[in-house]
This record gives sequence, C-alpha cells and structure tokens, in this order.
Amino acid sequence: MAKKPNETDNKATEQQLRWLRRGCDQPAGKLPLFDNNGRKVNERTVRSCIEHGWAEPWFANPLKPDWLICKLTDAGRALVN
Repeated sequence: MAKKPNETDNKATEQQLRWLRRGCDQPAGKLPLFDNNGRKVNERTVRSCIEHGWAEPWFANPLKPDWLICKLTDAGRALVN
C-alpha cells in the first residue's frame, strides 16, 4: 500500500527535535553546528529539517563553506513548542 501524501511529513525524529529545540533560546533561532557532546550535528538531520521547512540556511560560513549554518523557522518553532 502506498504512503499517503504528508502521512509522516510532520513527524520529527527525536534527534531532529533535540536539534531544533536548541534554537529556541538562541538569538534569531540560530541552530548549533555541534551537539552537546561536541560532535558535528549529522548533515542528514540538518538537510531533513530544511526539507520539512523546520530550519532554513542562514548564511554561508567563509571559513567552513561546507558547513550549513541554519536558523529555526516559524514552522520549526511551532513543532517544538
């Protein structure tokens, strides 16, 4: 049986929720590059949150152009609140 459109599109994983929640208390909703243990946040987590509209790229980092610097969107804030 085929999945219905948007059937699971608004369900975030625990990892996604943890990352998104960390932007709630930051200026402009800036999302961290690293987790609480100092490891870089998984790129799949970041890209998935962007695809769902929960996060958006904020600006390019000239020192680390391969790093995605993101901020929380209104949809992301609504998801975690």
